[in-house]
Amino acid sequence: MKNCGRFDNNLNVIGPILREKRMEKKMSLETLSDKLLLLGINIPVTCLHRIENNQRTVRDYEICALCVVLNVDASDFLSPITDKFKVS
Repeated sequence: MKNCGRFDNNLNVIGPILREKRMEKKMSLETLSDKLLLLGINIPVTCLHRIENNQRTVRDYEICALCVVLNVDASDFLSPITDKFKVS
């Protein structure tokens, strides 16, 4: 099972959306990491970079913290997967 734990060959679906939302807020990876740490969520800059490039999985509580810091709704991050699963 070579593709185990992946969706469309990616380790997460939020990576490109995370980068887009972060850049809209003109926030560096360092600033995002620092703001997450204030919430008690330790995601180093290197890990954020890997998330944005779909090279690291994202835990549910990390998604929640990212939503709080970036002031976005979780559905913004999860729409690629929820849209794919919608039944016509």
